[in-house]
Amino acid sequence: MFSRAGRPLTLALRREDPARIWERRTPLTPDAVQRLVSEQGVQVLVQPCDRRVFRDYEYAQAGATIATDISQAHIHLGIKETPLPEVIASAVNNVPKTHLMFSHTAKGQSYNTPLLEKYISKDYPNASNSNLARLIDYEYLTDEEGKRTVGFGWFAGVAGVLESLSAMAHSHLEIGVASPFLYTPRPHTLPSLDRLRAALHEIGKRIATEGTPKQLGPFIIGLTGTGNVTQGCLSILEELPIELISVKNLAPLVNQQDADLRKIYLVHAKPQDYLQSLDGQSYDRSHYYQNPEKYRSTFATNVAPYLTLFLNGVGWAPSYPRLMSNTDLVDALSRAQAIGGARFTNVGDISCDPEGGLEFLTRSSTLSEPFYKTRPNTLPNDLPSVQMMAVDILPASIPYDASQHFSKALSPYLDALITHYQTGAPLSLELQRATIASNGRLAPQHEWLWEANLSPYRAQRNEASSSSAVPETIIRKQKVLLLGSGMVAGPVVETLSQRRDIELVIASNSAQQMHSLVGNHTHIKTELCDTENKALFGRLIAEADLVISLLPAGLHAEIAEMCVEHRKHLVTASYISPAMQSLHQKALDADVLLLNEIGLDPGIDHCSAISLVSQLQSQGKQIRSFISFCGGLPAPDVPIVPLRYKFSWSPRGVLTAALNGARYVLQNKITTIKEKELLPNYFPSLPITNEFALEGLPNRDSLSYLDTYNLGQTGKPNGIQTVLRGTLRYAGFSKLMESFRVLGFLEMNKTIRLKSWSSFLPQCLSLQFPVGRDAWTAVQQAIPNEEEQAALRDALEWLCLLPSAHSRPLPKVLSGDHAPLDLFAHLLSSTLNYLPGERDMVILEHQVVAHTPGRANSDEVHRSSLIAFGNDRATAMAQTVGLPVAIAALNVLDGKVTVRGVAGPTDASVYKPVLAGMEEFGLGMKESVVGVSESIESRLV
Repeated sequence: MFSRAGRPLTLALRREDPARIWERRTPLTPDAVQRLVSEQGVQVLVQPCDRRVFRDYEYAQAGATIATDISQAHIHLGIKETPLPEVIASAVNNVPKTHLMFSHTAKGQSYNTPLLEKYISKDYPNASNSNLARLIDYEYLTDEEGKRTVGFGWFAGVAGVLESLSAMAHSHLEIGVASPFLYTPRPHTLPSLDRLRAALHEIGKRIATEGTPKQLGPFIIGLTGTGNVTQGCLSILEELPIELISVKNLAPLVNQQDADLRKIYLVHAKPQDYLQSLDGQSYDRSHYYQNPEKYRSTFATNVAPYLTLFLNGVGWAPSYPRLMSNTDLVDALSRAQAIGGARFTNVGDISCDPEGGLEFLTRSSTLSEPFYKTRPNTLPNDLPSVQMMAVDILPASIPYDASQHFSKALSPYLDALITHYQTGAPLSLELQRATIASNGRLAPQHEWLWEANLSPYRAQRNEASSSSAVPETIIRKQKVLLLGSGMVAGPVVETLSQRRDIELVIASNSAQQMHSLVGNHTHIKTELCDTENKALFGRLIAEADLVISLLPAGLHAEIAEMCVEHRKHLVTASYISPAMQSLHQKALDADVLLLNEIGLDPGIDHCSAISLVSQLQSQGKQIRSFISFCGGLPAPDVPIVPLRYKFSWSPRGVLTAALNGARYVLQNKITTIKEKELLPNYFPSLPITNEFALEGLPNRDSLSYLDTYNLGQTGKPNGIQTVLRGTLRYAGFSKLMESFRVLGFLEMNKTIRLKSWSSFLPQCLSLQFPVGRDAWTAVQQAIPNEEEQAALRDALEWLCLLPSAHSRPLPKVLSGDHAPLDLFAHLLSSTLNYLPGERDMVILEHQVVAHTPGRANSDEVHRSSLIAFGNDRATAMAQTVGLPVAIAALNVLDGKVTVRGVAGPTDASVYKPVLAGMEEFGLGMKESVVGVSESIESRLV
């Protein structure tokens, strides 16, 4: 075996995917690294990732080497499963490697069969390969009693309690009840577990003194499970004034008139409290595990109706009875309503097994959007929705403490593995028990995976492969050509660069922008080119497997023609133009996809709208109204400027959009707005958020989306009555922009020539009105409303287009003749740009009114909302435009999108992965149900 006398033993620390910004845990801390380096002579390599809880320099100071290439290390440590392209299972100088991770393979998880296959000989089970890496799974590191010893479950319990209490407090606030738990810290908001404990302890002291709200009655927390997750829950709950009660005392407690509200009552329900055999016998543990199908859960009747908050820490497997089914939920909520106190409307499912033990848990949630409302089809309208907290990476929100714990628990096993490498000593029994595969063979306890997973997987793959297939080890990387390097390109580059099986080429006319995008990514190539160089564009497209165009929309059709010619797929974020649509048949004939409208608006607005509408229709509901508004705005904390607007994309696009016509239908009345008449027809005071005032403008032809969203037809019996898509702006935008239009600032068909910006206003006025008057007199006559005059004058002075006390640098005047709109866009791009430290905001809001046929007064307003903010890495606009483009492009590249021709994101193979991907990035849509009186439609009619 490998010894100290030979080449130094090398250990690699694999950091988690940077795209998951919350995934900050690490399996080995700098202190542990320092011990390995100094005491055992191990060479440690650490993948760079400065955004993690232990930053690069801390590992460097501990003696580690920061290295992007860790492929030659003997021992690889990660947390979650290694991405397939990064798995290199071959030996290092004939010394087999060892990979340690939570591989999620040993239970037959089919989605990770390709990962497991990396460690199995090609001729298995007939032959082995002694040079393939050993796969060890942390989940199977256990003590002599079979209890897990290495994991994050305890921290999941701690974080889950805090997230659940915080989510519950906000849910109670929606019904007008403020509780002390409003001050519960979310786990990531404080730097240590001690600080979190102290904060919750203060809340506990307040409850012990002042009590919980009377409207909620006795405050009861329910808890299930007995493992590490549950122990973590119990540990953090100790900071509250807890009184333990039994299941049999729940009913007497809620019926007690003078229950002590200065306590938090905790019922820790064990299996014997809610599991009963089908023949009516009591729970017997050994019998249950041998015959789980002979048992049913009574949790919905015995426990759930009494709970203010339910914390689920028990796991589930398909052969076992659910803790609660969707049918059980109806029973539980009906009983809870009779008791009162908003019971069983808040659940923290820390086990996070979608559609598992709790069937109504439809999906996991994220740390960016930790909770959502769930409402199964079987739930009657008179019963409330249930708010679910189901974050699936909870320990990542307490990264420092979780990493310290994990590192300490792992170190003895790591020492044993290092001794095995250095001395040739047999592998310890604990490590053998945790081995999934070694020497190209499955460990004896996991051999069943061959027939269950690996053999069918290989047979299917071989059937799909041709006899002349290129060996996997020499398959070339797929090449993506990114055209453009502007404002939204950053997230596209960042996302694609994470895939090591992709070669990314950026083509742009700005070397500076490309250099900024490439950064430290050494595997990204650039091409300096101009759109006039058709030959170069043609060559780059011919060499690519897929093209992403972030060029101005007017260039997309020409690029698309080249893509069809060279049979390459294209992805853009722009609307489908007539020129693009004309290529549909050619693209079909070439088996090419020209995917458009996959940014923000258009883009995820389409994806989320289609998803929501189809979901409601699958429940047998009819759509009565569809309203959607979207807008990119400065965050509320940005200082107020003219238009209450700043530009995170082309100002010209904003100005030209203000001249569009529009058409929509509101309660069966069709409204058509002519071009240049849009701004006076705005919608004031939209009820989207209580934080700030918003207004809206109709956006193009809303009726064209009847077919796109499968909404049916207007003017038909039981048909849809309202269809409206609009653009969001802060209050005051439309009136001020209309004043600019009246003054001629948005003129596109005539030109002027400026010597200085002080002549811009007079020259624009000269195109609209007779000459001979001073500028302000002409303005007053054109804008007779005094309030609008005052707002306009403030804006003109701020922009230095009228003499004022303001002094700010203005852009250089463009030489030659230009349309006023182009000159105004040039001015605004400089004066209304985002300053350092300022952030933008994106708001997307769908409201769908649906009803159940045959049921009177069954109208429900379903909201699907997103509010996103920019950060120091990317604007909100760049994220919400660039990320959908990147996600869609990857799915097209991976062969997961089946549609061809010119298309938007209306096919499920496009919109479902995009929505799921945005959720992973913390930009998922948040769904809720509100009363009809709270809807946008009620404000407009």
